[in-house]
Amino acid sequence: MRLPITILLAASLTVPAFARGPKYKRPDVNAPAEFRGAAAEAVTAPSIADGKLYEKFDDPVLNGLIDEALKNNFDLRSAAERVQQARAQYGITRSAQLPQLNASAQFTSSRSSTVGSAVFVPRSANLDVSYTQAGLGLSWELDIWGRIRSLKAAALADYLATDEAKHGVQTALVAEVTRGYFQMRAADLELEIARKTKEIAENGLRLTQVRRAGGAATGLDVSQAEQLLRTANAQIAASERNVALSENALSLLLGKNPSAISRGKPLEAFMAPAEVPTGLPSSLLERRPDIRQAEQSLIAANARIGAAKALYFPQISLTGFMGGQSRYLEELFTGPARMWNVAPSLTAPIFNAGRIRSGVKYSEAQQREAAIQYQKTVQTAFREVSDSLVSLSKTREQREQQQLLVAALRESDRLSTLRYKGGMESYLQVLDSERNLFQGELALTEMRYQELNSVVQLYRALGGGWQ
Repeated sequence: MRLPITILLAASLTVPAFARGPKYKRPDVNAPAEFRGAAAEAVTAPSIADGKLYEKFDDPVLNGLIDEALKNNFDLRSAAERVQQARAQYGITRSAQLPQLNASAQFTSSRSSTVGSAVFVPRSANLDVSYTQAGLGLSWELDIWGRIRSLKAAALADYLATDEAKHGVQTALVAEVTRGYFQMRAADLELEIARKTKEIAENGLRLTQVRRAGGAATGLDVSQAEQLLRTANAQIAASERNVALSENALSLLLGKNPSAISRGKPLEAFMAPAEVPTGLPSSLLERRPDIRQAEQSLIAANARIGAAKALYFPQISLTGFMGGQSRYLEELFTGPARMWNVAPSLTAPIFNAGRIRSGVKYSEAQQREAAIQYQKTVQTAFREVSDSLVSLSKTREQREQQQLLVAALRESDRLSTLRYKGGMESYLQVLDSERNLFQGELALTEMRYQELNSVVQLYRALGGGWQ
């Protein structure tokens, strides 16, 4: 009996795991030499994503909001718990490689019939029996073919993929807080512009009413002056709504009830970087969390093929028990009460209607799908970086032109006001200039926000901003 047991134990320790799954190899990716929309020198300099996103904007208030979000955000906390779940699941899978040792104890009391199935038993015989049994039970699947090793490798890759998913949530959270902060400051600036325009409109309306009383203006002039005031009031209401909604959205990201948000630098004080080095496109494979997550999912799917193929081979298990059994409790751990048994077992598949073959095909199809998803994730990353570069470049041009337009509108408003006061223009010209300037300033605010948001999206596309 001891010879087969010794052979099985030696095999489990010395025979390598014959996992039949394919050896993992990262799929080939057709990475471009440079990102579309990037300057030629952008790929040679270190990527802007290597540093922290909010350090580029030098606003202590924004830094504090991001730190608070990283501590309290609900989505990030949930992602952290998912990492712990995956880690625990890896521990569960890994434990199957080692023997399971359990302590057991039981008390049994029984009485057999003297007139039943037992023959030649005197009716007066006492067949009552009571005894106690206690000891250690052993169970162990000998992983000769690597099934458990493959499942362990898959569980480890799942754990790492979940950790990368958490990093992805961090990246998105930093970007969302920064974008929300800029959106709030843009709404603040729009509100400031609307209130300034309201003050100008109120002064203009009073002046027009005075001029009408003196016969120098008409009722049409008064009505037109009132239009600008009503437009400014409507914009004030809209901007106040946008400020409140932005604060509520940021509050949720910070993990707290809707409340006022602290302010730092005004929107006009933030400047997008003049140069945006991106680094090599191939660096995305190591920097972006979603790409690393997709690769770990592919590694897990690849390992599960080995686990599925190992079912073609016999499963060898070893069970045993060692302890004592005695009718009297005080004799339970004496020499005569000792007992043990060892039961090696082997289960080999003979006929299962193609279940194992179908399981292998299923795992292989999952692996191919994971490879496709990995390639798609990489190509999506290249596209997002290119989109962000183009958006930043063209939005910057648009903002610069809008700045020139606003400067021209301010000059036009100044000149039309002077001509109106000198009696050379009607008040309609002044109102047109003020309305155009009002809309131009609002549009410039939107362009400033979009330019800063393009920087945030570029950081996120490059996989930076959370380290």
